[in-house]
Amino acid sequence: MTLTGVPSHPDPGPAPGPEGDQPGGPRAALLRAAGRATGVAVTATGVVGGAARALCTPTGLMGAAVEATWLATHVALYPWGLVADRRQGEAHGYSVSELPPVQRGLVIGDVEAAGTPILLVHGMADNRSIFSVLRLGLRRRGFGRVLSMNYSPFTTDVRGAAARLAEEVELLVAETGYERIHVVGHSLGGLIARYYVTRLGGDERVHTLVTLGTPHQGTYTAFAWPSRLTRQLRPGSTLMRELAEPVSHCRTRFVVYWSDLDQMIFPQRHASLPHEDLSARNVRLHGVGHMSLPILGSVVHGISTALAHLDPDGSTVTAGVTPLASSGRTPVVAGEVRSPEPDPAGGRPS
Repeated sequence: MTLTGVPSHPDPGPAPGPEGDQPGGPRAALLRAAGRATGVAVTATGVVGGAARALCTPTGLMGAAVEATWLATHVALYPWGLVADRRQGEAHGYSVSELPPVQRGLVIGDVEAAGTPILLVHGMADNRSIFSVLRLGLRRRGFGRVLSMNYSPFTTDVRGAAARLAEEVELLVAETGYERIHVVGHSLGGLIARYYVTRLGGDERVHTLVTLGTPHQGTYTAFAWPSRLTRQLRPGSTLMRELAEPVSHCRTRFVVYWSDLDQMIFPQRHASLPHEDLSARNVRLHGVGHMSLPILGSVVHGISTALAHLDPDGSTVTAGVTPLASSGRTPVVAGEVRSPEPDPAGGRPS
């Protein structure tokens, strides 16, 4: 007996295919892997194409020439960076009559901004000599305490280097009497400083963190050299996942510079910082090489402006400078961009 409309022999469906075609079979797994590889290849092609287009412009060609020239100069300066004393910055005395007009203006207009220490942190296998131009530029603009630190070129762990940075900051605070300082990090130095700020409680000491060409989201160039440190710099590594975790009530504000011609960060947009819990302003540069970031005039000017136009509580007096919140999520104000994904087609702060 059968029920009306119900077949007595249900359709068994399509005949099963070979074992390799099953969802968990080797052939299906191979197809999925091929699909992922194709997607990665397409993405890589797009990124390389974008970098090639950035290079094949007048600005890009000029940037490549500047990068090569500065690289040669930096090689010559490198030995001096190994022997220089950390205590290079001296605060202004009571008299400002001997200062040039720009320095005098900052000291008179905002003595706290002029005196707040600025600590420069270099990148991988580098030293403080990379900041020769930036340090001079900041001091000429009135910042009296611009210092730098060296960490071992044989550093193998970002977390360990961040702990070393914490010690350096505490020493600087004790020496100067300032409870909060600014930090500028180039390349790996920016990542070390970010870990210190977001994972070791460094936001209590760091008012503003500026990063230059820092692989905030990892870089695929780290696959070229197998080591403990480079494994930490790969996209999706344990360190990158830790840095991407929520950060509650971070007081430090971030100013993040990245370039579409950065040959050390791949893809280049991975040097931006899209973290919803951090108050970050991403600035995209066009046609600037990785080593040239600390010597670019617009970067020196931008850093000076960001560090000079701040009230003691972290609020700002200039539109476009990201404010600090004493607690909780930073409110959005006019001129602020809260760490969105930069527009690859743009050429302005994102």
